[in-house]
Amino acid sequence: MTEIRPARSSLQSLLVLLVGIAVVVSALTLLAGWELPVVIGAILTIVMLHEFGHYITAKRAGMLVTDFFVGFGPVLWSTTIGETRYGIRALPLGGFVKVPGMTWGDSIDPALEKRTYRSASYPRKVIFASAGSFMHLLIAVALAWSSLVFIGTPQSNRVGVAGFEVWQGQKVNAAQAAGFHSGDRIVAIDGIRMSSLDAVIAEVRSHANKTLTIDVQRGSSTLVLHATPQDGRKLRVGGAPLATGATPQGFLGIQLQDQTMPTSWLSAVPRALGIVRSTIAQAAAAMVHVFSPGEVTTIVHDVASPSAAKSPSAQLTRPVSIVGVVRIADQAAQSNVPAFLLILINLNIFVGLLNMLPMLPLDGGYVAIATYERLRRRRGEEYHANINKLAPVIYTFVAALGLLFVSTLYLDIVDPLINPFR
Repeated sequence: MTEIRPARSSLQSLLVLLVGIAVVVSALTLLAGWELPVVIGAILTIVMLHEFGHYITAKRAGMLVTDFFVGFGPVLWSTTIGETRYGIRALPLGGFVKVPGMTWGDSIDPALEKRTYRSASYPRKVIFASAGSFMHLLIAVALAWSSLVFIGTPQSNRVGVAGFEVWQGQKVNAAQAAGFHSGDRIVAIDGIRMSSLDAVIAEVRSHANKTLTIDVQRGSSTLVLHATPQDGRKLRVGGAPLATGATPQGFLGIQLQDQTMPTSWLSAVPRALGIVRSTIAQAAAAMVHVFSPGEVTTIVHDVASPSAAKSPSAQLTRPVSIVGVVRIADQAAQSNVPAFLLILINLNIFVGLLNMLPMLPLDGGYVAIATYERLRRRRGEEYHANINKLAPVIYTFVAALGLLFVSTLYLDIVDPLINPFR
């Protein structure tokens, strides 16, 4: 029977933690809007799902899981259920699942040796170590599929109304006076079918002060509206005229956009896989670029030279820290939901690939060592890799990651990237 020990102090600390989280979320919402708590919550959820991948594969493989924590540092709350301690730590910078025997030097109770990582079969070791990155892949596919099905993709032949311009000195513009609503689709003008943004703009521009008959789709209904484009030379937005010259140019005051069309559930599967496949290729190329000697030198130069960090080339190619990721995701969430989901897809793919690099302490390092031990194994005799021999290489790799983390964190705080969604 599973043993559950929800101690009174644990329940009290959980209540205090939940109240604290509610206060922090409320404060962030008041100071920065609802998008920032959503972004932080999404990233923490991704972290939890990564660790859940390790957790569930370890459990299914019969391994002993002693800890499942989100965050690092001091424990804020924990409880023990069965043989596993679950909890939250103070620094939300990641998480971990602890399985005894990750190295041959660990001292383990002989009674538990069969349930350690080092005693597991080679396939189970690889599956356990790779599970976190595999979860990132599944998350990316799920996000891409959800975006296609529930939001859709922009269609260049579906012209929609995104919003309205404010004309100086007028309470409503021509489109608002005619009864247009945000989200309307412009189907035809004077009987001519509109299949692009340029077609609508050209038709309106050429009919200044002439009434147009416009077929509009609003939800499941089709409406006929009559609107008269106004001469842009007599209209002002922000103190400047909308048009100049001798020829009248018509304006309705509509902000146009390509409307999205949802994809069917089944059709979205191959398209989502295609999106993830192309994102993997882009992320792999970006990773090679980030870890190239030239890019490392450039980052150090940007840290030493503030003017270099503000250059257009640095803004386009510079890697970002977790602070930069949160900022960009927040900006995307403020812009539109598809952009936010795309940022999360890219984040999952990049983290998943990075985590599989064949170097400790990353998960890919454990896969590499397990594979090496498998190749060196002789019949009836196990081979145990001496990780201590890799210590200089591991320390060098960790130092390089640390330098990259500190440098990008400094740049994201001192010289943040320009908002790409404006």
